[in-house]
Amino acid sequence: MELDEIKNLIELLKDTDITELHVEREGSKLKIKREKFLPSFAVTPSVERPAAEIKGTGEEAVEEQKLVTITSPIVGIFHKSPSPEAPPFVEAGSSVRKGQVLCIVEAMKLMNEIESDTDGIVSKILIENGQPVEYGEPLFLIEPSS
Repeated sequence: MELDEIKNLIELLKDTDITELHVEREGSKLKIKREKFLPSFAVTPSVERPAAEIKGTGEEAVEEQKLVTITSPIVGIFHKSPSPEAPPFVEAGSSVRKGQVLCIVEAMKLMNEIESDTDGIVSKILIENGQPVEYGEPLFLIEPSS
């Protein structure tokens, strides 16, 4: 199957409600799958939360404004460590570097490493080990390094 043919098939699917297509031709197999509810599986950069989203008052609210929220880029199961016997990737109070693995989100038996978007200190882990997570759900609060 030629690259132009594949591109044409993808283009045709963009304007339809079809989410999955299987094509088999001359010994070649092609599967195109589009998930409407997820814009992509790329890791979304975390952003600092606006003051309107922050709960609390006074010094607590000012301190939480400085935190960076790491969110789940996919739906899956949250894992603190690479295996049940291994220690967690990070714990509250751990120092982290940009690109360091914080956890794994398992989706359809694929282990997706979630990395830190910033250097800093893990202020809070918001999900318990083995719990399901949704797309965009906050996983960690990180206090960025100055």
